[in-house]
Amino acid sequence: MSGTVTTAVTRAEYCVVACAEVWRGAGEVLAAPMGTVPAIGARLAKLTFSPGLLLTDGEALLIGDVPAVGARPEVVEGWLPYRRHLSLVATGRRHVMMGASQLDRYGNQNISCVGDWRRPARQLLGVRGAPVNTLNNPTAYWVPRHSRRVFVAKADMVCGVGYDRAAAAGPSATRFHRLTDVVSDLGVFDFETPDRSMRLRSLHPGVSVGQVVAATGFPLVVPDEVPYTRAPAAEELRLIREVLDPAALREGEVPA
Repeated sequence: MSGTVTTAVTRAEYCVVACAEVWRGAGEVLAAPMGTVPAIGARLAKLTFSPGLLLTDGEALLIGDVPAVGARPEVVEGWLPYRRHLSLVATGRRHVMMGASQLDRYGNQNISCVGDWRRPARQLLGVRGAPVNTLNNPTAYWVPRHSRRVFVAKADMVCGVGYDRAAAAGPSATRFHRLTDVVSDLGVFDFETPDRSMRLRSLHPGVSVGQVVAATGFPLVVPDEVPYTRAPAAEELRLIREVLDPAALREGEVPA
C-alpha cells in the first residue's frame, strides 16, 4: 500500500464494492457497467477478485489496463464498434449492469417513458438494448436514488424483461434469462425467492429496513435477519480512492 486510509467509508464506497461483487466469479466475459459507480466497481473487480473480466473505455475500445474512470487507457487490445457489440450481446458473453427509471418486484425495467406509452408524460431513453440484454446476458441494475418513483408496483412500459414476463413467454425467453442483483444507494437486492420476487439481501450501513420498505412501492421480501453490505478491505479502499477514482466522482453520484 502507498499509504494508510484513515477516513470513514462513505455510502458511495459501499455502493462501489456492492457493484464490484456483481462480477465476482463472472469469468472471461465483457463487463458492461452503466453509470459512474458501476464503472468503478467493474474496474475494482478486475483488479482484485475477477481478473478475467474484459473492460472497455465506455465507447468502442477493449482496454488492457485499468485506468481511472474518465482517464484514457494506455493499453488498447481491440476494437468493439456498435455493430460488433450487438453481436457480442447475442452470444451471452457479457454481464451488464443497467440503470432503471422504473423497476418492479419481478425485475421488469423501464427506461423508455413515464405514463401511457401512447401519450407519455415523460420521454426517456427508449427501449434500446434492454430486451436482448435481459434475455441473453446476466443482468444487474444500479439505482443511485432509491425511491417509490423507481421501485414501482408496475412499470409503465417494459424494456428489460423481468422473471414473470420471461416465464410467461416460455422456454425461448427463460433459457438464458438471469437477473443477478439490484444495487441502490440503500442496499442490495436479488430475486432468490420461490416466486422470483425481489428480496432485500443487505443494507448499507446507516440504513434501516424501515427506510427501504418506505422507499419501495411494492411488497419486498425481507428476511428475519438482514446483514450489512460488506465494507471494502483496506486495499480495495486504496484502489477506489487513489487509483480508480481519485477525482471522487463516485461521491457526486451517491452524495454523503
